[in-house]
Amino acid sequence: SAKTALVIGAEVFSRILDFKDRGTCVLFGDGAGAVLLRASETPGLLATDLHADGRHVDILCVPGTVSGGQVLGDPLLKMDGQAVFKLAVGVLESTARTVLDKAGRSVEQLDWLIPHQANVRIMQATARKLKLPLDKVIVTVDAHGNTSAASIPLALDVAVRDGRIRPGQTVLLQGVGGGFTWGSVLLDF
Repeated sequence: SAKTALVIGAEVFSRILDFKDRGTCVLFGDGAGAVLLRASETPGLLATDLHADGRHVDILCVPGTVSGGQVLGDPLLKMDGQAVFKLAVGVLESTARTVLDKAGRSVEQLDWLIPHQANVRIMQATARKLKLPLDKVIVTVDAHGNTSAASIPLALDVAVRDGRIRPGQTVLLQGVGGGFTWGSVLLDF
């Protein structure tokens, strides 16, 4: 229904981090990124798979709330890193296979995986489960930290600018997030 859409991911984690908690404050960064999408006769977005499951809220969340302009409860990020790792690797493998199946594509047809830049170990473990060579995984977490919603557009921008991602290539985008949410988008760039 729309001819052009601007998709924006932005995070200001510095406002919700406990800088005494070395298990979280060193991992997250502030960032913003955007992607412009245009309608075309040639399909670009091949398949999507999105999920949310509130049963896992306690492993990654900000437990406080805002009511009437006041913060009620704890306003700082809480994370169980080991639980996030285990859940993330499992759901990312599953959602990758789902979008590939929906699009009638195989892992071997992927040119690039651009995962949410949460943790190199999560990205590597997901690639291993998919039997995808690590040199097909775009990694920028070492430069930007985990910028959450901004991490995929930032990584896409880096890989397009440095020439790795080119028109005609097949790219898998994957994200995970608090609450707990996850999903994949398969596209021909």
